[in-house]
Amino acid sequence: MEKKNALIAMSGGVDSSVAAYLTMQEGFQCGGAIMRLYIGQTRSESGAAAESPDVQDARSVAETLGIPFYIFDCADFFRQKVMESFCNCYETGLTPNPCILCNHYLKFGLFLQKALELGYEYIVTGHYAQVDYDTASGRYLLKRAADPAKDQSYFLYRLSQNQLSHVRFPLGTLTKAEAREIARAQGLINARKRDSQDICFVPDGDYRGFLTHYTGHDFPAGNFLDGNGKVIGTHTGAVGYTIGQRKGLGLAMGEPVYVCGKNMEENTVTVGSNESLFRRELVADDWFWFPFPALTSPIHVTAKARSRMADQPAWVYPGENGTARVVFDEPQRALTPGQAVVLYDGDTVIGGGTIRRIL
Repeated sequence: MEKKNALIAMSGGVDSSVAAYLTMQEGFQCGGAIMRLYIGQTRSESGAAAESPDVQDARSVAETLGIPFYIFDCADFFRQKVMESFCNCYETGLTPNPCILCNHYLKFGLFLQKALELGYEYIVTGHYAQVDYDTASGRYLLKRAADPAKDQSYFLYRLSQNQLSHVRFPLGTLTKAEAREIARAQGLINARKRDSQDICFVPDGDYRGFLTHYTGHDFPAGNFLDGNGKVIGTHTGAVGYTIGQRKGLGLAMGEPVYVCGKNMEENTVTVGSNESLFRRELVADDWFWFPFPALTSPIHVTAKARSRMADQPAWVYPGENGTARVVFDEPQRALTPGQAVVLYDGDTVIGGGTIRRIL
């Protein structure tokens, strides 16, 4: 019987390295590959592109495990699908989540395509999530990881049925501590490597500076407004503020105020009290569904509108043109257009979409 094969999406980090080891232990014939996006890449004295530390670590782990190693140059595709979308969202007043787009287009899109072209049947990543197959419906389901502190299902809601049929998540049943212990026991070079917390192309967290440099656009100062539309100060460019933001406003109001809204056409930023940030309803589009192909009737779920919030009880109602309206049982703070809203039934992801309007 021919051995199944899998290509490991290696990042240079400990999670993907342990995923590679565990997949080999399951009897798979494995290869490893990293996507080179030319973000933060160094150069040698000759001026030629040099391998980044992440590429070096990924290659080292592949050599330790004795598996072939590939480098996929994905810079143009990454710029088009992730970086340009990131900039467009901010310039139109939205707050994007580039990691979700990168998963959709790069890690489970282009990477899967290249893996299949090389003859691999599965791709494997170090994400903390689980995939299940429901025989009754004939559909693949996305589920939370066993470790709630590391669960990444929120970032994976855009995976298609075809992608899920080729994906394996070996870390879905482990804790981070268990993954690091496996790496240590196997002598992997990155067993103690810190996790990356930042967006890879904005490592210093200066989104405004990145937007100015990348787009070449000027983001002029404008007016801060209160809830009644009265001018109360001057901001440094509406593109640089996010809903719910308190720090860095430079307003002396006598009490804390928060960003409650933006008007990009008029270049205004509206601020108000913390209480004014709470809303119950939102409209989202660009939905992906797991237990069924489309939402046809209202269902009660739990929902999270940010990756780090605890999901909250809500009703979701089908709308026109592929939209759906999510109504939380209780008001939620700082619901933000451009972010994702992801729906759950227990540990199963029901679906997710992009927030367009707050009602």
